[in-house]
Amino acid sequence: MQPISYRRHQFPPEIIQQAVWLYLRFTLSYRDVEELLAERGLDISYETVRRWVLKFGPVFARNLRRLRLRPSDIWHMDEMVVSIQGTRMYLWRAVDSEGAILDVLVQPRRDKAAALRLMRKLLKKQGFAPGVLVTDKLPSYGAAHRELGLSARHEQGPRKNNRAENSHQVVRRREQKMQGFKSLGSAQRFLSIHSAVYNTFYLQRHLISRRTLRLFRAEAAEQWQHATAAA
Repeated sequence: MQPISYRRHQFPPEIIQQAVWLYLRFTLSYRDVEELLAERGLDISYETVRRWVLKFGPVFARNLRRLRLRPSDIWHMDEMVVSIQGTRMYLWRAVDSEGAILDVLVQPRRDKAAALRLMRKLLKKQGFAPGVLVTDKLPSYGAAHRELGLSARHEQGPRKNNRAENSHQVVRRREQKMQGFKSLGSAQRFLSIHSAVYNTFYLQRHLISRRTLRLFRAEAAEQWQHATAAA
């Protein structure tokens, strides 16, 4: 777990943690977070919140990933179109069978090379190969699958990959709230941080009882406190 130093900051760690959590956990703008903090008597500008997210967000995300359990070996992969400064780009995403985000990669093309880049990044990051790979019928996935020599069963179909396609909704809401991503680098950086926070607090509440939901919420809050604790 990477230690976090909050030295030389005017506000205590608890306020910084809360501001970053609000921005990453909910579909809020920096100005929305400023208003919520102001309602609690905290005079903090949206620009300060932005700087906190940029500075502490990547560290929080790395620590949260270290606390995550190993994902399932069923990987769903899909891509969606995003507009960055008027340029058409593709957001490639992989989720497991539970809907947890495995990785995201913003790329300018929708071809075999892009699919290979995502798969190699996934294999390196996860440390194991999938047992089942579920995609749509884009030929790039099959070509990348063959080149890597994966033994995973490759399933394709318009309905089989609903898990990945539905998970795009979260990103689309954030994209609209942010009025589009400003650059490829900023999109990649934000989505990587956001995915770690999303996985921690993604509880599938429609599938569990209220009592279980309270337990899972407490566990998620404990993970957040552990990942953001001061050194």
